[in-house]
Amino acid sequence: MTITTETIADAVLAAWNERDAERRAELVVAAWAEDGHLADPPLEGRGHDAIAGMAAALQQQFDGHRFRRASAVDEHHGFFRYAWELVGPDGTVALTGLDVGELAEDGRVRRISGFFGELEPAR
Repeated sequence: MTITTETIADAVLAAWNERDAERRAELVVAAWAEDGHLADPPLEGRGHDAIAGMAAALQQQFDGHRFRRASAVDEHHGFFRYAWELVGPDGTVALTGLDVGELAEDGRVRRISGFFGELEPAR
């Protein structure tokens, strides 16, 4: 499989959707650099174990929900961004957001800063 920024973004979301802790840990290792850093509004984690733990906590809070990528992946100079949705079992979108990330030299994720919701219009 060719590693692209799109496949890495999808791997990040797949890890968040994985219910099996062992498989989720494998997906995190595949997508994230060892010193990866994830910062979302309510949580922050560094390293594979912390990032996998954040996914497990979110699954408990939003039981049965799944992430899906809601945009193309935009990339330049080792940085990338994409929009996502958290979708409930009935198809209702519970939360939207945007991830802005930086790639490590090996192509995995070094850092993601997640933002929730849509931006307010300029005033």
